[in-house]
Amino acid sequence: GKMAQDMTEKELLKMELDQLKKEVKNERQMVSKTAKELKEYIEAKAGEDPLLKGVPEDKNPFKEKGGCTIS
Repeated sequence: GKMAQDMTEKELLKMELDQLKKEVKNERQMVSKTAKELKEYIEAKAGEDPLLKGVPEDKNPFKEKGGCTIS
């Protein structure tokens, strides 16, 4: 597709209208309800979250393979 700066105003407005047509179909829910569900989901999964509990050295694909010496 074209970059936004290369588009005419008409093309930009059409793109925005297409996006709004998609968004209007989204089912809306109260934040008070979804925030509670989100919190419960996060707390239920916290035990297996590597960002919270870390990654064991033997399972870490990014650990240093070996040092580097400069002579």
